[in-house]
Amino acid sequence: MQALLNAIATMTMPTDAQRLFHGRGGLFVGCEQWTLDAFAPVLVLTSFQATSPEELTTIGDALSTRWAQIAPEQTLNWVFQCRAQGQLETRLMSGTVPDPHVVSEDGARFHVHVLKGQNHGLFLDMAQGREWVRRMVTHYAPDQPRLKVLNLFAYTCAFSVVALQAGAKQVVNVDMSHGAMAIGQKNHALNGIQNGATFLMHDVFKTWGKITRSGPYGLVIIDPPSYQKGSFIATQDYAKLMRRLPELLAPEGYALLCLNAPELGLAFLQDLMQTLVPELNFVERVANPAVFADVSPERSLKVLVYQMPALPVRTTDSCRSAA
Repeated sequence: MQALLNAIATMTMPTDAQRLFHGRGGLFVGCEQWTLDAFAPVLVLTSFQATSPEELTTIGDALSTRWAQIAPEQTLNWVFQCRAQGQLETRLMSGTVPDPHVVSEDGARFHVHVLKGQNHGLFLDMAQGREWVRRMVTHYAPDQPRLKVLNLFAYTCAFSVVALQAGAKQVVNVDMSHGAMAIGQKNHALNGIQNGATFLMHDVFKTWGKITRSGPYGLVIIDPPSYQKGSFIATQDYAKLMRRLPELLAPEGYALLCLNAPELGLAFLQDLMQTLVPELNFVERVANPAVFADVSPERSLKVLVYQMPALPVRTTDSCRSAA
């Protein structure tokens, strides 16, 4: 675990929520099981394999030593989570966890919960995706002040918060998890956002009527789980979403397609789009945060941008004018 210990020994005082070490990317031999995240003022160490008490003691000592150097007047708060099959657990190893626990990212604030569940309320690998949304809406909003955004599989609505901060007129958030959407509503209030957000706590695939009536949208965000029994299976259900894009998107509107499935590469999304909705133009793949570097970009989080073309020019009218 030397690479992890080296990262701890050189880490700076974290402020924004961020990943500090990403062994899962396979770039650090012998550390593939480890990740270390900062949800200030708490550090969260995660192992995807069973660990020994000796390993945790070594890491804990390294964290204590470094914390005494960078924050000598502050208590070290850290949590350990094990995600090894059959050994799921979460433990507070030192200090305390605030309640409520609020973190920041690029000027936005979010509620997180690091002591329960495997997902903490904010996906750190999507930071660049949220930044892309912020830039896109900021650029779009001055000329199109009534920009509407559709946020499918909204989870705790981080995309919505960022879009509304950037100037979107309306964001329709759809997710079947009442608990996640309740946190999403709190996130909007936390950031002083009182208007513009709609929350539909429904199964996406059973809510197309309401979704369509609120459109068309200048931006459609699709960020589903890669596999969630009874909710979404990427290999079966992503195509159903893609087929809806032409009726959901306004002319020149954007679609942000996200997929975090190591077993499915870029070609999965690109081939489906080319087959099902070839009229949409591929724009770019949004880069992941540098700390999430992976030995295989195909395995890592995929965030692709597509754009609806503008309305076709009515050549018949122009011909009549010329005549």
